Amino acid sequence: MKKSYIIDTNVLLQSPQAIFAFGDNHVIIPEVVLEELDRFKKESSENGANARQTARIIDLLREKGDLTKGIELPGGGLLRIELNFHDIELPAGWSPAKADNRILKVCKGLNKRNEKAILVTKDIFVRIKGDIIGLTVQDFQNEQVVMPDSQYRGRTIVYTTHKKMDDFYQKECLNPKHLFIINEASGKKEDVQLVMNEFVTLVNVESSKQTALGRFDGRQVSPLKYADERPYGIRPRNVGQRFMQEALMMSSEEIPLVIIKGAAGTAKTLFSLAIGLHKIMNQKDRAYRKILICRPNVKFDDDIGYLPGSETEKLAPFMRAAIDNLEILVDHDEEERYKNEKELRDKIDELFQRNIITTEAITYIRGRSIQKNWVMIDEAQNLTPKQIKGIVTRAGKGTKIILTGDPDQIDHPYLDSRTNGLSFASERMKGSPYCCQITLNDDECERSRLAFDSAVRMTTF
Repeated sequence: MKKSYIIDTNVLLQSPQAIFAFGDNHVIIPEVVLEELDRFKKESSENGANARQTARIIDLLREKGDLTKGIELPGGGLLRIELNFHDIELPAGWSPAKADNRILKVCKGLNKRNEKAILVTKDIFVRIKGDIIGLTVQDFQNEQVVMPDSQYRGRTIVYTTHKKMDDFYQKECLNPKHLFIINEASGKKEDVQLVMNEFVTLVNVESSKQTALGRFDGRQVSPLKYADERPYGIRPRNVGQRFMQEALMMSSEEIPLVIIKGAAGTAKTLFSLAIGLHKIMNQKDRAYRKILICRPNVKFDDDIGYLPGSETEKLAPFMRAAIDNLEILVDHDEEERYKNEKELRDKIDELFQRNIITTEAITYIRGRSIQKNWVMIDEAQNLTPKQIKGIVTRAGKGTKIILTGDPDQIDHPYLDSRTNGLSFASERMKGSPYCCQITLNDDECERSRLAFDSAVRMTTF
């Protein structure tokens, strides 16, 4: 029996192509969803763009027949606009005029008509309400990745013999067939399947204190090339930061995309800024024209046009994290740094005035081709998969894109640890020859001891 998928507005506002994502089943759009989409069509935001794209898709399909009776989709299913079920009863106190409740009525009505109805929504509360009244509900799963514990980390720990460890130092390479892991349950050795560009911690199985760091290039594991570099005066303090520095230091021709995941305080933004400045200011051949910093302000779809001031002034509150890190980079003397606030501020302002660093609303990246820029997308976990794709595909020649964020700290109302753009990009780009990834561990946090201790204590239930 074919299923009937009722699509909520938020699904189409995130992914207009969702209409075609349900195979040979029926796709039902309640008429109230059209009304909600109509409210967004004039916005210059991502929501507005997706509302217009959805309208164009439905308009093209409309030419093939009657939308209220059903129009055949390329996958063999049917698209139908549902106008009925206004008289379906909901629990007392649920406003019948509310759009969410009208969608729930449609789903409940289809069930009464013996259609196998499934409500697809990104709104958690709608899923809860649907479950309360006995409906089958689900998130839009096409852009959903694996559970957080199974997501790609870009790093692994493997074992080898003392002899092969010596070979690695002497020959500066090691065939992965000489590597293995140890099954914790059985204690037996198991073969290793490395991923292209995966970072590796080699451990001497005969002496666990002897370790080495490398990267798998698709054929062999080689030592880190930039381990001794001190870009813009900073140095890595732990293994994760060494891997992060390696990924960032590689040229845009080698690795045009870097994905860095980790909790606050793991120096994601600090290293991204430091190495960007190093590539622009401390090298004879200026590798990049400028650093372009973008950061979503909770919802990527917010239209900054209504805020007062210039674009830079509007974005300033959302770039505070970058400014905090620049304070460290422009003055390395921790004792003297804050004694002259004006001088410190002037040094930072100069970087912006000379156009070495610029900021831009993510909304304005759409449709551009960004050439020879060092592009930092901070808090990327608050972007949708479609938005991430729109950013990464904007990379022109000589551009390097750095996506940073923490999938456990999501502010977007319709995203979670499995549907956010950062996790989506990480899983989709796993194994790409053009992408390096690193997930920083919680114990690699380099903030104050209080910050680390409180983070651990206050997230333990």
